[in-house]
Amino acid sequence: MADEELNKGTDAASTEDEAQKAQDVIDTEAVKSVESEEVVLENQDDQSTSDDSAQGGADQEKSDEEDLDLPLEKIEELLSATNVDKNAVSPQLRRVAQRQAENSKRVEETIKDTKANPVWFVPLFCFLMILGLAWAVVYYLTTKYPIPGIGAWNLLIAFCIVMVGFIMTMWWR
Repeated sequence: MADEELNKGTDAASTEDEAQKAQDVIDTEAVKSVESEEVVLENQDDQSTSDDSAQGGADQEKSDEEDLDLPLEKIEELLSATNVDKNAVSPQLRRVAQRQAENSKRVEETIKDTKANPVWFVPLFCFLMILGLAWAVVYYLTTKYPIPGIGAWNLLIAFCIVMVGFIMTMWWR
């Protein structure tokens, strides 16, 4: 009994250790991706500056290198904050927030540009496909109904109803 409780305790501890290691790997990968984006941005900034401002750029790079060890909590806090004092955060965090704002703006514009069908559209084409199927099944079971006297033309009617439903699916957005 005591051995079982001891095993349960060590299993829970090892699971917590594995979860912590996985979170550390995720945090490290997130920081590395932010760092690689910053290196690209810094290279673009360096190419656009003149030789006179190269000395100031070197000082800026040194201060950026000090900011490379950003904890994920700071980034998440910055992205979730609504009003941020731009002077209180590092340049790297400012760029991360700016990229996030640009991405959000692009997504919102894409959503606004999408056209949607009316609410009745999907139920209507589903109903038509089911009605056509039911029409054909009723004819096969009775060979007389749904419209008595026209015989096999009932199958053509069923097929046309189903096809109208399928054609409507092409305009579904």
